[in-house]
Amino acid sequence: MRTSQVNRNTLETQVSVELNLDGSGAAKLDSGVPFLDHMLDQIARHGLIDLAVAAKGDLHIDAHHTVEDIGITLGQAFARAVGDKKGIRRYGHAYVPLDEALSRVVIDLSGRPGLVFEVDFSRGAIGEFDVDLVLEFFQGFVNHAGVTLHIDNLRGRNAHHQVETIFKAFGRALRMAVEADARLGDAMPSTKGSL
Repeated sequence: MRTSQVNRNTLETQVSVELNLDGSGAAKLDSGVPFLDHMLDQIARHGLIDLAVAAKGDLHIDAHHTVEDIGITLGQAFARAVGDKKGIRRYGHAYVPLDEALSRVVIDLSGRPGLVFEVDFSRGAIGEFDVDLVLEFFQGFVNHAGVTLHIDNLRGRNAHHQVETIFKAFGRALRMAVEADARLGDAMPSTKGSL
């Protein structure tokens, strides 16, 4: 089983993440940020990843530290769970629509952190959730998971739909990238011999 558990404790947040890459999509989420919990649930369900996240943060200031630190901790947990990457597809991609919105996410489990984020949100907030935090979440994940991630919202007028298509597509791309490649066997999916 490709599982991990990571705790991150700072003066701003206390975050715990449990992850099973070979799960069924079960999620137990208590971030203190309801909209983020809804989006994390999309990753679990569409990625078929079992995910538990518990966080306490300085939400009396705003949600920035909490959202960013959950991204960081999830990235660390992912890096541990995926292991040496032998025998996996390595690359994953997904297009996901939701009504008028359409997003594309492409991931490479390259060992090199890189994020391209091309999203023009239709408004600045979804309820009390600042849409700028979507970028902060994924930047934290990328930096600590060591992946290259391209996120493009191709169209959308409803910010909730835009964000939801991004998280669903991310879950599906992640699922594809970590799947075993039967033709590869237990070889490394890289000409370098390591990732």
